[in-house]
Amino acid sequence: MSGGRHSSAQRAFPWVAAGRVLFTLALLGCIVFIFSNSMKIGEVSQGSSGRVLALLQGVLRRLGHPALAQRLTDHIVRKLAHFCEYTLEGFLLMLCMRVYTRNYIWHISVPLLGGVLTALVDETIQIYSPGRSSQVTDVWLDSAGVLAGILAALVLMALCGLLFHHCNKE
Repeated sequence: MSGGRHSSAQRAFPWVAAGRVLFTLALLGCIVFIFSNSMKIGEVSQGSSGRVLALLQGVLRRLGHPALAQRLTDHIVRKLAHFCEYTLEGFLLMLCMRVYTRNYIWHISVPLLGGVLTALVDETIQIYSPGRSSQVTDVWLDSAGVLAGILAALVLMALCGLLFHHCNKE
């Protein structure tokens, strides 16, 4: 009987190993992206935000929301960018936790702490980037993004679990 369990684990291992590599590389790429944005000088960062602002305003106008497009500001775009970057990081942190341990729910504080530490380092990098500033409120916003990403990953994992459990019953 244990031979059957062993061979099942052996069959699953390549998928687990692939998941570990994939999610770890994606997470590292996300963190490098976040830090590289913080290393940009203020003028370059402002230009990037301005291009995204113009794009979003154009989309809103095409969708028939010119007043909303007018209210969208560079400040809002920058804060949304922070939140979205860290939502992705939280999502990837939780997926990494899932492929490295079976008891990922008990270890939810690890991805949360990892995200907060990334936010702290990110804001510290901005202190040394010309034309940039560091803000405690951004650490809070980034941490909220990490939490949103973790929750999104948990919901996705629960749905996948229900789907695969249902498929295995049939």
